[in-house]
Amino acid sequence: MTSFRFLHTSDLHLGKRFGQMPEETRQDLQQARQQILPRLIAVAREHGVGHVLIAGDMFDTETPSDRVWRQALAMMVAAEDLQWWIIPGNHDSAAAETLWAGLAKHASENIHLLMQPDPVLMAPGVHLLPAPCRHRFAGQDLTRWMDDHATPEGELRIGLAHGGVLNFGSEDGGGEVISPQRAASAHLDYLALGDWHGTFVLDPRSRYSGTPEADRFKHAGLGQCLLVELPGAGKMPEVRSVETGSYHWQEYLLELTPTADVLALLQALLPSQRSDWHRHLIRLRVEGWATAPQRLALQQAVADLSPEFCHFILEDSRLRSEHLQSDLETIAPSGALRVAAQDLMQAAEDASLAQEERDIASAALNRLFAYARHEDDAALPEAAT
Repeated sequence: MTSFRFLHTSDLHLGKRFGQMPEETRQDLQQARQQILPRLIAVAREHGVGHVLIAGDMFDTETPSDRVWRQALAMMVAAEDLQWWIIPGNHDSAAAETLWAGLAKHASENIHLLMQPDPVLMAPGVHLLPAPCRHRFAGQDLTRWMDDHATPEGELRIGLAHGGVLNFGSEDGGGEVISPQRAASAHLDYLALGDWHGTFVLDPRSRYSGTPEADRFKHAGLGQCLLVELPGAGKMPEVRSVETGSYHWQEYLLELTPTADVLALLQALLPSQRSDWHRHLIRLRVEGWATAPQRLALQQAVADLSPEFCHFILEDSRLRSEHLQSDLETIAPSGALRVAAQDLMQAAEDASLAQEERDIASAALNRLFAYARHEDDAALPEAAT
């Protein structure tokens, strides 16, 4: 038979609310998620692909709004040239009877809702073996049946499943049940997996596609889908990642010392194209040691730059402070405030105290320093124009 090509995607999580994000960021991410299907359709057409496999979690919950699932369905129905092959995942499991009954009622012939572990013929000589999630937590390997299902010799076998493999691949925990040898034991030409939100190669025939629109920092970069070509039964698949996401998610680690040029280090981490910053979400984790002026400079720089990003969060809870005598002069040359600052510095450096107490004193001293610097800056005359 001739080669067979398709797109492998999963974890669209349509309807995701991003409730932990600020309102403006949440709106941006929700809008991007609504554009996932149009982008997948464009990629499929660009590469001459007629089939799209969705390996579970098309929706973020078992009860998406009617607006979410009806609009998604309408986009797929309108793409008449594409065949959509969809299994329920753990977030939108088959237990959501109302959801899947509604989808089935309004689906057209190019949409295939695979609700049972029964093989289907995708195209002449191409057999799809689906493993739909019946409940949120499977508790068993839903792909086991593939080993015992025979297909005509010389024809392609494609597995479609959602869940973790042993101790890897489950985003929600408790779902690591799929055998890592499934592709080999079931003689699959390709096993299309979903649940892990980053692209991952389990073996040459088994892959997680990742989500087409990134949604967390641990899977850095843009969302992707996989363009898969099967040259023939028993031959190795040819797989290529295709970027589909709108927003970059990046986590950076900045390690400081009291002599470091904080602003230069920060600048070196930032994306090179400033005009594209609004498409980036950044989590900056800062560790090591810093002086009060360094810490304040970093906080001020982040506060100044962050509005240009979709989201920018600074996590400095693991950044320890080195306090200097000059800090006390900045806070107050004398008086009660100077005495209070001296007491805080002594507590911050007192090895006999519990670390939590030392950290509290250090944080309070940093706040005093920031307040004093703010007062000094406010007292400066305005520059001549």
